[in-house]
Amino acid sequence: MGPLRRIGRALLAFALVLIVGTVGYVVLGFGTLNAFYQTVTTVTTVGFREVEPLSATGQIFTIVLILLGAGTALYTFGVVLEALIEGHLRQQLGRWRMDRQISQMSGHIIVCGWGRVGSSSAEYLSSIGKSIVVVDRDPGRLRDVKHPTVLGDVTDDHVLETAGIARAHALITALDTDADNVYVTLSCRALRPDLVIIARARTEGSKSKLLRAGADRVVNPQRIGGRRMAVFALQPHVSEFLDVVMHDETLDSRIEEIEVTSMSLLAGKTLEHAELSTVTGVLLLGVRSATGQFIANPPPDTCLDLHTILIALGTSTQLDAARRYVAAS
Repeated sequence: MGPLRRIGRALLAFALVLIVGTVGYVVLGFGTLNAFYQTVTTVTTVGFREVEPLSATGQIFTIVLILLGAGTALYTFGVVLEALIEGHLRQQLGRWRMDRQISQMSGHIIVCGWGRVGSSSAEYLSSIGKSIVVVDRDPGRLRDVKHPTVLGDVTDDHVLETAGIARAHALITALDTDADNVYVTLSCRALRPDLVIIARARTEGSKSKLLRAGADRVVNPQRIGGRRMAVFALQPHVSEFLDVVMHDETLDSRIEEIEVTSMSLLAGKTLEHAELSTVTGVLLLGVRSATGQFIANPPPDTCLDLHTILIALGTSTQLDAARRYVAAS
């Protein structure tokens, strides 16, 4: 039984003793205030004199009230004191505040598993101002986490609901085993068909399973790390430039993606007619067509069909202007 539930039950028992004692003394002829006063002084063993003279029946009732009420009062005070000394009450109040904070979050990103991959993902997301909720079953891992956390097994739907999956933008599952990541992906996809799910794969064989389970993207950190090391060996300046643009918080320039939606006036136009770079100042590095094909350095006659993704390089101001220009309706 949790400490708060124990405190609640103890306080309920103490309140029932006070109610029964007050009603009993009222039946014996006491006024309501005097009956309550007599009950409190009796169960707390203060030892003040009787407010009104007691008959033999009143004395017997008082004896019973002392035997039951004093024990209940001592138990209640003991439970409350234990919770205060051991910090349970403070922890539970902190948990309440955190649950309330999570319930008010929307568009956040849930990170499942606070290991090296999960913490690195959260570090980058936090640096660009994204709200994060971390879920892990190990309380030791969550002790020093600066983001809102949920302690529990992420394969439990209730834990995912507590993390605000109904209002989240995306979920990153970076658990220790591929089997757990597959299970979480299946559960999340069932709860939120439109959720963006990024899954970690320890082996190449698990990639197809995670995609079939519903993951939008599957990442193998070891494979990516090995490839990056190889690229640094061959083209260090290109790799470092991409690192700086994508991850250096001190640099204002960023590479971001912008989608052409049905509300955009640019839908159906060519890049030449859109004049995106001229109007906003961004550099268009590439586009991804609605069919999924990437086109690097797209020619002017490239058509901006519905759901085309523009990959642009620019400052925060330029990218904001481009986002507004593409979204204009």
